[in-house]
Amino acid sequence: MTDTSEEHQPEVAAPAEPPTMYGARRADVYGQIVLHVTREQYVPVIKQLLDDGHEMCIDLTAVDYLAFPTRTLPDGIVAERFEIIVNLLSMGARRRVRLRVQVPGDDPVVPTLFDLYPGTEAFEREVYDMFGITFTDHPDLTRILMPEDWEGYPLRKDYEVGEIPVQFTSPNPGHADRMEPRP
Repeated sequence: MTDTSEEHQPEVAAPAEPPTMYGARRADVYGQIVLHVTREQYVPVIKQLLDDGHEMCIDLTAVDYLAFPTRTLPDGIVAERFEIIVNLLSMGARRRVRLRVQVPGDDPVVPTLFDLYPGTEAFEREVYDMFGITFTDHPDLTRILMPEDWEGYPLRKDYEVGEIPVQFTSPNPGHADRMEPRP
């Protein structure tokens, strides 16, 4: 006879809580800590990392996932059109931390990191110029690569690709190896 009373039921382990750091989802990818932070967590988590010795922001960039909305993200992280990626470095601990922030296409706005890492000023301007993501409270959010009157954001996946035809001719009939653009 099999005993089915509660005290003899096998214990089922509760699912493990996903790893976190500073309240953000944490993953370890190829020996590097990757934190998936919300826009609300973005600056507070970066402040904590700065306080813990991550004194250098070595990169800040963006990705447009318009054509890849079903990419793999940890459970609980909602995929958005854009993603801001920030790489921080702790020279003393010899450790890198990467932050990934999902940014919706219909509200492409995140706070600036300029007050914490002044070197991000140019990175944020480049992301603004190429993707149209706005950084609130940035001291000079103007184009850095494209002319001020340029319309659109060239690294967005829905940006129309233009073309400028270039015709080549040989300056001397016997010198086809030295082609030059036609004036």
